[in-house]
Amino acid sequence: MALRFTRRGVLAGAAATSGLIAAPAIVRAQQVFSGYPFRLGVAAGDPSPDGFVLWTRLAPDPLGEHGGMPMAPISVDWVVASDSRFKTLVAKGSAVARPELAHAVHVEVSGLAPGRPYWYRFFVGRERSMPGRVVTLPMAGAALRRLRFGVAGCQGYEDGLYTAYRHLAGEEVDFIYHYGDYIYEGRASPTPLDYGGNARRFVRAHVGQNLYSLDDYRRRYAQYKMDQDLQAAHAATGWFTTFDDHEVENNWVGGIDQNGTPPEAFALRRAAAFQAYYEHMPLRAASFPTAAGMRLHRRAVIGDLVDLHLLDTRQFRTDQPCGDGFKAYCAGWDDRGAQVLGVDQDAWLAGNLRQKAARWNTIAQQVMMMPLDRREAGETAPVRNMDSWGGYNAPRERLFDRMKGLGNVVVLTGDEHQNYAGELRTKGGEGDAVAVEFVGTSISSGGDGADKRLGSDRIESQNPFLKFINDRRGYLLCDVNHERWETQFRTVERVTTPDAPVVTAKTATVAHGQPTLSLD
Repeated sequence: MALRFTRRGVLAGAAATSGLIAAPAIVRAQQVFSGYPFRLGVAAGDPSPDGFVLWTRLAPDPLGEHGGMPMAPISVDWVVASDSRFKTLVAKGSAVARPELAHAVHVEVSGLAPGRPYWYRFFVGRERSMPGRVVTLPMAGAALRRLRFGVAGCQGYEDGLYTAYRHLAGEEVDFIYHYGDYIYEGRASPTPLDYGGNARRFVRAHVGQNLYSLDDYRRRYAQYKMDQDLQAAHAATGWFTTFDDHEVENNWVGGIDQNGTPPEAFALRRAAAFQAYYEHMPLRAASFPTAAGMRLHRRAVIGDLVDLHLLDTRQFRTDQPCGDGFKAYCAGWDDRGAQVLGVDQDAWLAGNLRQKAARWNTIAQQVMMMPLDRREAGETAPVRNMDSWGGYNAPRERLFDRMKGLGNVVVLTGDEHQNYAGELRTKGGEGDAVAVEFVGTSISSGGDGADKRLGSDRIESQNPFLKFINDRRGYLLCDVNHERWETQFRTVERVTTPDAPVVTAKTATVAHGQPTLSLD
């Protein structure tokens, strides 16, 4: 669990305030490891005006038993500097890498200056990690001229290389929002197929079978985190992370999976997945998994410019209507008792929006809000994705009602493995525009893709609120000031071979006070 440190006070790792009992002997690892212990890289997350979370995991043999670590607590030293050469240290301390948490550490650093970059690294004995960089947020309400950040997710390891992350690492963004699907839970697929069931170019394969146990999930995270491009993106800036479905199992919600598993059995799998997720993400102790789940919905007010609301659309959602999947209209769409956020999170978000704490309200979440009609083959009734807000009319319209009159709401979404830009309109897409939505494509999931997937023209024609669709891999780059919000759809032509260049496929702009889109 995380330890808290300040610039002026260093707590010994054994004196954890988390309530975990310290081991009788914490190893000051002077011994030589069997391999380099920082093979999974470093990361920083949840930046605030005075600090951030620092993360690493000791794993000299990442895919081996226990990551190649002895079953004992290990003391890990850390430093934070105000310069990239580490000449001026502003904070330092020791944390405990515990075997109960796969020898991961979460250090909550505070007492730093707002709105500036810092550099950090870890040490174990004679071993030193790669350096990382993270930017503290400006104080809430402070005048801020500009904010620039990235949006990414859906990084299926088998589907392609993480070329887009290497480009994102070079964009010099203030932070990255990751919308989920950090790992995929399936077994190795040495003969991969595309969405149409056709053979696709083999790139690389998962190690292991479908994930069920804590060891399964830990090994999968280790395999992903060994990717050098992903490590570069983590080291470049701080991340705000949330999960979607594949961190546990495809299309799960609440205590329900898609396979009809008894809830008590699925709860065990979900608990293992949650623990592994926490172990590998730069999250604060407030997100530590418990029997009740994880708290992942949280908020960051960034100067006077952006009020960032991070949502969780999995833990508190009611079951997908109509049996899940892409389905024609059924009565379940209109279930007034349906929930996407759950009662408490829904009220939390409503209260946030009423405060009008910044120039822009940014809702960072996982599944598409636009109620997209996905008919592609002449179906007579509208077809929607039941795993999106499209299958939940009542909670979607309730949320849109709360956005009315604000004129400053931008929704950031993932999950679809395609780029979309559209206007969020009431009455199933036929009413007033209340916000805009940018759906980011995948880093790699879906393979190379194309400029447009077959059937995209039909989708656009029957959804007038949809303004742009694209099927390449990549990320979003958001550049925000007081008068306008600009989102660049940054894409790579291929992920099945290395070193593809990045281009801007489209730029979308929103003028403050006008929840509509213009495209360049």
